[in-house]
Amino acid sequence: MAKKQFKAESKKLLDMMINSIYTNKDIFLRELISNASDALDKLYYNSLSEDASGLSRADYKIQIELDKENRTLKISDNGCGMDAKELETNLGTIAKSGSLDFKSNADKEKDVEIIGQFGVGFYSAFMVSDEVTVESRPHGSSEAYCWKSSGVDGYTVTPCEKETAGTTVTLKIKENTENENYDKYLDPYTIKDIVSKYSDYIRYPIMMDMETSKLKEGTTDEYETVTEPTQLNSMVPLWRKNKNEITKEDYDNFYKSKFYDYEDPLLTIHSKTEGQISYDALLYIPQHASYDYYSKEFEKGLQLYSNGVLIMDKCADLLPDYFSFVKGLVDSADLTLNISRETLQQDHLLKVIAKNLEKKIKSELEKMLKNKREDYEKFYRAFGLQLKFGIYNGFGVHKDVLKDLVMFYSSSEKKLVTLGEYVSRMKEDQKTIYYACGETTDKIDMLPQADAVKAKGFEILYCTDDVDEFAIQMLREYNDKTFTNICADKLDLDTEEEKKALEDENKDSTELLDAIKTALDGKVSVVRFTNNLHEHPVCLTSEGMLSLEMEKVLNSMPNGNSMKAELALEINRNHPIAEKLKALFETDKDKLSKYAKILYAEACLISGKSIENPAEFSELVCELM
Repeated sequence: MAKKQFKAESKKLLDMMINSIYTNKDIFLRELISNASDALDKLYYNSLSEDASGLSRADYKIQIELDKENRTLKISDNGCGMDAKELETNLGTIAKSGSLDFKSNADKEKDVEIIGQFGVGFYSAFMVSDEVTVESRPHGSSEAYCWKSSGVDGYTVTPCEKETAGTTVTLKIKENTENENYDKYLDPYTIKDIVSKYSDYIRYPIMMDMETSKLKEGTTDEYETVTEPTQLNSMVPLWRKNKNEITKEDYDNFYKSKFYDYEDPLLTIHSKTEGQISYDALLYIPQHASYDYYSKEFEKGLQLYSNGVLIMDKCADLLPDYFSFVKGLVDSADLTLNISRETLQQDHLLKVIAKNLEKKIKSELEKMLKNKREDYEKFYRAFGLQLKFGIYNGFGVHKDVLKDLVMFYSSSEKKLVTLGEYVSRMKEDQKTIYYACGETTDKIDMLPQADAVKAKGFEILYCTDDVDEFAIQMLREYNDKTFTNICADKLDLDTEEEKKALEDENKDSTELLDAIKTALDGKVSVVRFTNNLHEHPVCLTSEGMLSLEMEKVLNSMPNGNSMKAELALEINRNHPIAEKLKALFETDKDKLSKYAKILYAEACLISGKSIENPAEFSELVCELM
């Protein structure tokens, strides 16, 4: 029979179909199995519509056969089959999808899930094979036909012998090249892995003969290698079962095997949504962060399925960055896929799913916080940094989503607390949330300002992560309460009488304070007396938006600019050192200058700021001793 050319499509178009549309050659098996599944679904649908007898869905299956010697891979099904005209129409015309036509005409209420849409998946077979043969016999017919092609040079359709109804696709696997290993497609374990990854939830059994080790009959310790039919897929997705049929152990085992974790998940979220878009979601929150979670190498995303067929391994658009720790999957038949089914087209429905998932994840975290505090604190120790970064990132656009989920160590509770819990304990006339930043809670606890604030009976939130203060500045307020860094110039703990007395003190001591500032030679922008140090003699406070801790963080970043916080040296007006300084100003200005340098160095040490000239500091201490 004369070879026919592909209808209405050029050689260049078919070449593009074979070599450009798919980025991963393994996809060919997914496409051919999906076609086989569609054929079985069509037969099942027709059997219902035509009230046919003698057809049992339990008998339907997909068979894979490997022949290494002849380099062939076969995918067979006992589905609806195709006659000569259908072979010509469906395989002779690129982008002609019989599945799509069937889906358009099928009764939506029938239990049928047609996967194919574009009619190009079949041609992915040419990525790994030199020749493709399709033998098909329609159900209810005794005639069979063979479609054969080597790719762009056209195809033939001829009668053939086929004992049973259905379709068998035979691929002549290519020889290895310098850049490609095609032998792997003749290896049963590679095929098993590909089926498990992409087609595990096809609703018909996918069978293949595989070697296995078996105890010899009549022996107790001798084994032999036998070849047995093996089912490669699990068929029914866990997420499509009724929740009352699934145990915690089922969820946990699925998570550990699917996402390669050695621990059970901390939280499982299983939801089914119907409406504008229908989808199933099975999400997990791990107990710990993966080794690469806080690195550039980490890839966020959920697995995306369409009717149980894996489309994307990591669909990043389904998760916001601040919930990137969530693992899991989404299965929906409603999304618009691109022609290769490897990626999505721009689809507003995807955004709808993502928004719904965001709300669901937040809601479940809030429930955990309320009902399982220990679990939430464990989660927060692993992923709280990401939530705080989410508040800071994007100039605070997501702060309302996350503000009730973040936690900080409390000076009064001695544990992690939420902002809501802090506010609920605030004094009646307290207008601000006090916080302090440092390397550890112990170091913050020793700050002079912390002593003063606690002495007034106020709770302090201790911020020990680099992102904390940046996040708090993006929050700006919580429940109409502003935030105050106790190490900044805005700390206001005095009564009106104390403020007036302090103002007079600073005014009367202007010359003394200016002399100390001059001695420090530009290291501070202002020197003043304060009431905010309780029993401590001196401290540094920041002026303006850039605090000391923010200066440290920014300057520690790779290729970061040299940032400098504007500092004030504050001296406790109620400490004996204040009187000593006043006396020196009258009697020994040279010694006053040395005292100023020592006090500044002491304030640097207390605040965690390094001393610029340790040798000078040491000499001054020894001299004054």
